[in-house]
Amino acid sequence: MNSFPRRVEFHEEGPREGFQMEKSIFPLADRLELIDALAGSGLQQVQCASFVSPRAVPQMADAPELFASLKKRPSTRYTALWLNDNGFERARACEQVDLDGKIVFYVTEPFSQRNNNCSVAENRERQLAWIDRYISLGIRFEQAYVVTAFGCNLGGPVPVSAVTDVVRWLADVCADRQIPFPAFYLADTMGWANPEEIKRRIGAVREIVPQARIGLHLHDTRGLGGANVYAALQMGVELFDSSVAGLGGCPFAGHKHGSAAGNVCTEDMAFMCEELGISTGIDLELLVEASRLAERIIGRPLNGHLMHSGTLTSMRV
Repeated sequence: MNSFPRRVEFHEEGPREGFQMEKSIFPLADRLELIDALAGSGLQQVQCASFVSPRAVPQMADAPELFASLKKRPSTRYTALWLNDNGFERARACEQVDLDGKIVFYVTEPFSQRNNNCSVAENRERQLAWIDRYISLGIRFEQAYVVTAFGCNLGGPVPVSAVTDVVRWLADVCADRQIPFPAFYLADTMGWANPEEIKRRIGAVREIVPQARIGLHLHDTRGLGGANVYAALQMGVELFDSSVAGLGGCPFAGHKHGSAAGNVCTEDMAFMCEELGISTGIDLELLVEASRLAERIIGRPLNGHLMHSGTLTSMRV
């Protein structure tokens, strides 16, 4: 029996994860237009940029200017990504960044070293320091991510126990500090997940923290993104990261071909939810317009389906 949620929330990551995967650097005005179109479609959260090394990710070098130029809508949160102290302080210095306290765990040594230049154990201690920092600054600790939670191109298969070990550690940390357990995200960073593993790992997390809100950050790398979202919906998951038009991916994933598909496509997944009777709060027609805008900005056909086929609204009597 399916246990579909009544409502699903999509956190849009295209303006950040999508554009930082591109080799070109796109005009600030174009990205601002896209962010506003996405917010205008009813999305509750849009991740706009990352505060990372301009040398490593030059596409995001103008993050402060982007946030300074935003015309914010009151119904949308405009968030950013950071990976270290310098990035966090740069984000804090931008008044228009909606700071969301988040931490990131690694479960394979090669990817931890490549993405954050430290071991898995060292990174865990850094995340503990981040939690305490958020508490001291009065920033709500909202999200914890386990990247490559299903498998890693660099480190191989990831056992369920690697994920549940993080869950138990974090549950103890939150209990010690008397703070709520955050939304816990399983990230399929490199496209290893399949529907049965989605169910298996969600179930394993719920056995330890049944009260926790579980989120998924899924990529469509090997064509199973939609099936994985459907499996998660059957498990009652109602929180997903996604990217307009299927933009995105991980620049350090080590895929054999650089054109591997990106994140699950926001408008396609929202369409599936609406067809299943699950509310999203999104105006699909406006979101499709935003996806076509993204395609015009990027300058090549993108991977979304709905943006090319149109919705069913105009076809129904």
